[in-house]
This record gives sequence, C-alpha cells and structure tokens, in this order.
Amino acid sequence: LAFCRGRIVRVPKGPLIRVVGTEAVIPCSVSDYDGPSEQNFDWEFSRETDFVRIVSTWDSTFTSEEYQKRVGRGDVKLRRSSNDAVELVIRNIQPADQGRYKCSTPSTDATVQGNYDAEVQVKVISDGLSVSGSKGRSSMPLRLSEGDSFRLRCSAITTSPEHTHLHVTWQIKSGSAWQDILSLTHEGKFQPGPGYEERYRNGDIRLDTGANDTYRLSVSQASSLDGGAYGCLVSEWVRGADGSWQKIQEKSVEIASVSIQRTDVVISTSNVSVTERDSLDLTCNITTDRSGIFQAEVMWYFSESPDDTMSDAQLLLSMDHDSVVSDSTLISLSHVDRNSYRLLVRDVDVEDTGYYFCEAAIWIPLHNGSWHKVVERASAPVSVVVTALEPDYEVFLNASKTPKFSDDPTELNCRITNAQDMEANLRFTVSWYYRQRLRNDDVVTDELLASMDADWTLLLGDRSRERIQNGEIIFFKKSVDTFSLRIQWTSESDRGDYFCVISAWNRHRNNSWVKSKDVASAPVNIFWATQDYTLTVEAVKLKPFFVAGHTFEMTCKVSSKNIKTPRYSVLITAEKPLTDQSNPNGTTRIISLNQDSVVRLEDWTDQTRVDGVVLEKVQENEFRYRMYQTQISDAGLYRCVVTAWSPGGGGMWREAVNGLSNPIQIDFQMSGPVFNVSMHSDSPTVYQGEVADLQCIVTMEGMALEPDDMSFDVFWFAVHSFALDREPILLASLDRRGIVTQSRRNGSSDISLERISPLEFRLRVHGCEDHDFGNHYCIVTPWVRSATGVWQREPNIRAKPIFLSVKMDVLNAFKYPLLIGIGLATVTGLLSCLIGYCSSRWCCKKEVQETRRERRRLMSMEMD
Repeated sequence: LAFCRGRIVRVPKGPLIRVVGTEAVIPCSVSDYDGPSEQNFDWEFSRETDFVRIVSTWDSTFTSEEYQKRVGRGDVKLRRSSNDAVELVIRNIQPADQGRYKCSTPSTDATVQGNYDAEVQVKVISDGLSVSGSKGRSSMPLRLSEGDSFRLRCSAITTSPEHTHLHVTWQIKSGSAWQDILSLTHEGKFQPGPGYEERYRNGDIRLDTGANDTYRLSVSQASSLDGGAYGCLVSEWVRGADGSWQKIQEKSVEIASVSIQRTDVVISTSNVSVTERDSLDLTCNITTDRSGIFQAEVMWYFSESPDDTMSDAQLLLSMDHDSVVSDSTLISLSHVDRNSYRLLVRDVDVEDTGYYFCEAAIWIPLHNGSWHKVVERASAPVSVVVTALEPDYEVFLNASKTPKFSDDPTELNCRITNAQDMEANLRFTVSWYYRQRLRNDDVVTDELLASMDADWTLLLGDRSRERIQNGEIIFFKKSVDTFSLRIQWTSESDRGDYFCVISAWNRHRNNSWVKSKDVASAPVNIFWATQDYTLTVEAVKLKPFFVAGHTFEMTCKVSSKNIKTPRYSVLITAEKPLTDQSNPNGTTRIISLNQDSVVRLEDWTDQTRVDGVVLEKVQENEFRYRMYQTQISDAGLYRCVVTAWSPGGGGMWREAVNGLSNPIQIDFQMSGPVFNVSMHSDSPTVYQGEVADLQCIVTMEGMALEPDDMSFDVFWFAVHSFALDREPILLASLDRRGIVTQSRRNGSSDISLERISPLEFRLRVHGCEDHDFGNHYCIVTPWVRSATGVWQREPNIRAKPIFLSVKMDVLNAFKYPLLIGIGLATVTGLLSCLIGYCSSRWCCKKEVQETRRERRRLMSMEMD
C-alpha cells in the first residue's frame, strides 16, 4: 500500500450539464499528497485542443488575456472550500463556455506519484423552463374566512433538449422568509414542509397535477396561519454520469396573496365581582365575517386557575349547532342574537369564584345535508370573584367557676353577642385554645384543646386528648349562643390563659358548609396561689439489741403539710454491704404497701421465708415493718420510702411528693467460725476424652463446729477464656440438702458433682472437649445452726479460680484418618490397574495383518 500511494486530483464525472444564464460551480479536490496542508490549484479551459489558463489560487499572473476581464469583474472566480478543495464559479454561463475544464495542482511531493490534474466536460444548454400562475396572472388577492377551503394553480413546462425532471414546491411567505408547504420532488415523491406533516396526513393539504402541466395546491380548514403570499418554486434536475441528481436551475413565481379573516370568541365583560346570592351574567360574542349559512356550537367552562387546560376545566353548560341546550337547574344558556350567547348563573356562591371561558365552534352545511365543523375557538378566561356575606358578631368569654385549690372544677362560657343577619344557612362552631403564661418574654404558641367542624363533630387536640377521653374535660353547648368548657379537676398544669374562637359557616347550594369568618375572644386567666408540699419520714427501731434468729421490728412515722387529705404508700428498702454477691447494685426493694393498703413483695426472693417479712398500717400516718428469723445475710441499712397521694379527678389518686426516712442498721456481732474456700486439682491439664477432677475445699477458723451443725450450698462456675473477661456460666450446684442441679450443656462431655467429706466437694468433667477449657471456680454459702436450733445463712464465699487446659492427642487424632486414607489409596490403585487391564484386553484390541514375506536364501555371486 505504501508503494501504491500517490497524489489524486478529482473533479466530477462529466459531462456536466448547465443552463445558459445560470451560475456553474465545478468542484476540485486533491488527496494523498505530501507537503503543506493547504494546496494550490490551477484551472484551464479548452474548446477543442489547446487549453487557456483561467485562474489560479497562488499566481495572480496565471490568467490569460481572454479571461482577465471576467476574472476582474468576479464573473469567474475560485472559492476555496477547504485546504485541499476549491470550486470554480462561473456566473451567467454562456454557450461559449462549453468545453473541457482542467484542474491541476503544483507538486509539493518528495517524489512524483499519482495524477496532478483532472478534466471534466461541461455542456451548456438553452433555457427551456417556464413557470406562470393561473391564467397568466402573476399574483391575485384572495380573501377568505377561517375554516374555508381554497385552491391555487401553477403552470410549469420545460423544452430542454436533455432528459430533465421538474421539482415543484408550493411556498408561503407570512413574514420575510419563504416556508415550504408541500413539494412534488423530481423523483415523483410528495414531501410536506416543516409543520405541515400532520395536515398532509389528514388530507387538509394536497398537491394535484392537471392538464397543460399544471400543479394545483388544495388547502382545507384554513386557519389564520394560512394567510400570506403563496408562491410556486420550480427547479430543473438532471441525472449525472455518476447516477446522482443535479439541480441545474430553478424559477419561482408568486401566485396569490391570501388573507384569512379570524373568527374570534370573546366574553363581553372582563373581570367581574358579584356578591353572594346574586346572579352572574356573562355574554359570549363570536366575531366572524362569514355571510353564508352557518350554526354555532357554544360551551361554557369553569376552572379554578387560569392556567388549567380544557381537560382540567369543568363543563357548565353547552348548546350544540341544533340549539339544543344541556339541562341545568341554576344555570341557563340563551341565544341573544346571531353571534351572542348569554350565560346566567343564579344564586352564586363563594365556591363559584374562579375563571369562566366559552368555546365556540362554527358548523357549515355540506351538499349531502350533513354539517361540518370548520373552526373552533376558545375565549380568554374571565376572572369572577364572589364576595361572601360575612356575618357580623362579637365573642365574649367569662369564667363561671374558678378553682381556688388544686383539683377544683373550672368552667368557661364562650358567648356570641351582637349577632346580625342570623339566617337558616348560617351555623356557628367553637374552638378552644390554651396558652401557657410565662414570667419572661418568651413566645409561647397556642395549643388547641378541641374544635368543632361544620357538622359539630368534636376534634381533639394532642394536649388534652387523653383527659377528654377519660371525661376529665367536658365540652358542651348551654344555649344557642353559648358554648362551655368544664375541667372537672383542675391541676397545676392547667394554669394559664384560655380563649375561644367562634367560626361562622355558610351553607352552599350543594348543602356543603364553608367557613366564612373567625372571631376570637379575649383570653381569661386561670390561676391560684399554691404552696410547696412538705413530707417528713422518721424511722424508729423498736428493739435496740437483738441477735440472729430473732425478729427485727421498726416503725415509720409520716408527717405532711399543704397536702389535702393525703394518703401514703410505703416501700421498705435495704442497702446490703458491697461484699454481698446476691445484689451487686447495693439496694434491695423488699416489701411495699400502696395508698389503698395493698401489700406486695418486691424483690424478696428467699422462698423459705416467704412469710418472714410483714408491713402493716398502724395508724393513718404510722407503719410498722417486721422481719422474722433474721439471718446474718440480712445485715444492712433499712429505710422507709414514702409517697404522699392526694385525691384527683374521677376517684383517681395523684402523686404529690416523695420522702425518704433515716436509715436503721442491722449489724450482727460475728462470734462464730470463719470459713474460707480454695480450689485444687491434681491434674489441671488433660487431653481430650479424659476426666478432669476439680475439688472445692472449705476450711474453718475460730470456733469448731460439729458436722451436723453446719451445711453448705456449693455453686460451680466456668469462664471460657484465659482472662476473667466474660460472663461466668453456671455448671452445677449442690444445695445443703444434697440436691444436685445441672445446667444444660451443648457439647458431648458430661459432669458429675459429689461430696467427698463434710468440707470437701468434687466436680468431675467426663470426656473433656476443647470448649471445656477456662477458669473454673466455686461459690460456697455456709449455713450454721445456732444454739436455739435456727439455721443462719452466712455470706457467700468465692474461691480463687483454677485454669483447666484441654490438649489434643495428636496420635489418636490422626490414627484413624491415616488408616482410612491408606486403605482408600490402595483400593483406588488396584481398581485403576483392573480397569486398565480390562480396557487393553477387550476394549482396545486391534489385529494387525502383516504381509507375508517369502523366505529365500541369497545366492552366491558365483551362481548368478
């Protein structure tokens, strides 16, 4: 490809046919060249043999004397279209310009390759195209009405000696530019212009050919856009040597000037303002210069916005072209004169405020007796404002009952005064609001308590919804002009400003109610002076000295101030020492007694002493607490938590204030033995599947006890981690009666728990697994029998944990997998050998026949 590459100069394939007097353009281009991107061109002309220099792009002296005048006038010139292409332009070409034209390019290549010039033959023919209007007139005026039809004719003929085709285009000039309407191309195809495609498909625009080389444009349903000057543009085309079509000339003629009289639809009144209950009168006028027989179809529409489309608007009333009016009760449509139609709306309402417009269509009769719609137009919307008849009234709010203490009733009356124009179509409703009064200047929003809609349905606000549903707040209507609000039991949170809003509602034609006016009353302040509640609680220990096993008894005396008929609820709490593991939070709720004297056990969990605590009411302000058979574990600080209640609304009790008594301490003198607990294991490291032994050993210091006078509750725990950073898991427990309780386990290992001696306990883990590792410890609860025969519970004792490590036996773990692997490998090898032998024996056997050779002994040379 590199060796075949060379400069190529191209001109159109000839001959090129041009018409006398037209402008001839001959292009020339060059490609595949070396050197600068911008190339130069020389043009020469020859009628027979010798070439005459015409013009050059780089040499101003190139032009011969014969062409100097034409080149100087600009009749012959070069027009560069790109760096590698130019066009030779010849204005007003004549028969003398017929001949051969040569385009050449000076060489800028390193080596001479390709062609450096090209020739094309130009043939000049006479002008045989003539274009004229109807009956030889150049232009005629035409005045039409909107919706009419019209036809225009154009005559075009050619006497060219060549085989040429005509391209006819109808155009319209509504401004300064011509626009194509419809064309019959030189290839015999119809082509509508931009914007006329839909009308062409509907048949409203047609182009027909007739006798004497005439071309007729037919336009139906003429609109105002069809007004303007109409012209006929005819171009002559010839097929070139390369098969492409070339336009050789074109002519145009103005046929007619068409003016379209627009049919306008207007409403005689612009913006209208009417009063409620009056009548609305609108007239729709149709402006047209149509003199023939026609009928109008009128439709009135209503919309709430001027930007609504026809589909969004509401059809009020219509009259067809036969003067048949659709039925309506309060709206009428009448035909005033030939072009005027009146809309009358009686008893207008506020909801009739909006935009009204009418749509009119003109119908004309056809020859077959049917009617045809020729034009349809809508008017601009007219704004109609209906002024409501607002009632005139005032609102007065007063308090008929005001609270002097908390829980007293409050009643407010909202009254309508000076009401005028009270009609049957008028209705009043009320809305109640609350505003909290602050000492500073902060802005507080109004809170809705309740409101009523047009059908007197009560709508509740968020602030008082629950109290209204419980009947604590009541809304009612005392009389025709008075609405009341009653708070059955007023609380301190109800103090503030109250006001009411009276709303007036008007009934419309469709029996719907629309709010027309709101009037608010002056606020009324609800307030009473209050004093802070005071509550004092004193706890007294009745028996100053007692020992374990005896009954603990204390009383709580309560005194209060500024509380109306109070009642008290009492809760007994105990603050145990931090060494007590049963309650790490420190405070335990034991027993309570509410304001109705109902006793309830709170966090008392000792099932053996369910009846061991008692709380009773001695007097109205005195309560007594007893705890029978006290244990050493009961040591701590005991308090009375008292709550004062005052009677609230609806028989309910309202919490007033809380009080806490002084602490009463229970402390036992420890004179008995002291117990210690330790963990021991002979082998803390075991292999999987073995048994792990863990021992919990109790030691005793001080006073010695008989084995029958002491017993223990033992709890075994495990933390499955190297550090004690996880929650301990209870493994098993052994109570002092010898009952063993085990927790649910997930693995296959099992545990057993036994008592070896009075002070030794053993935990065994059978079939240890890897998840059994971790820190293990025991918690022991000692029980000691006193001299009176009562068992006393000692504080819990926790042993130091011991770490149990579980290892894996590598030999036993890999013994069976290795044996199984070797066996499978052996079986697989034998099976492979068997398959190979069978395949070679029976499946892949092939018999090869060898050619038989004769066995002859070689003869010696002497015998040959």
